[in-house]
Amino acid sequence: MIKTTVYAITAALIIMPTVALANPNGMSYSGPIQTTTVSEVLEQTNLFSEQNVILEGKLIKQINADTYVFSDGKNEINVEVDDDIHLGQAIAPNTRLRVYGEVEGSAIPEVEIDKIQVL
Repeated sequence: MIKTTVYAITAALIIMPTVALANPNGMSYSGPIQTTTVSEVLEQTNLFSEQNVILEGKLIKQINADTYVFSDGKNEINVEVDDDIHLGQAIAPNTRLRVYGEVEGSAIPEVEIDKIQVL
């Protein structure tokens, strides 16, 4: 009886991290999402603003190892991609993306990207 309980607890401890990491976002949602345009980000940004945004568009040019120019088709803004982001596919300048990040207020606003979703 005790041996069976020990096996059950050991199996649970081994399986739990795998289950927890299977969906890192905790849930999967496929409904409408409130996005922001680059124009809105540029208009609302000041030195003290830090706001979370969701943008849709394309990475059109790489500036350095982790900084890119993002365009929503009308306006452009620099984005810094977090080192933890690893996609299973290459991104080309014509790849349509949804990016999640935080606007860093400065003289030249920039969005720090935490998550990228290929559309």
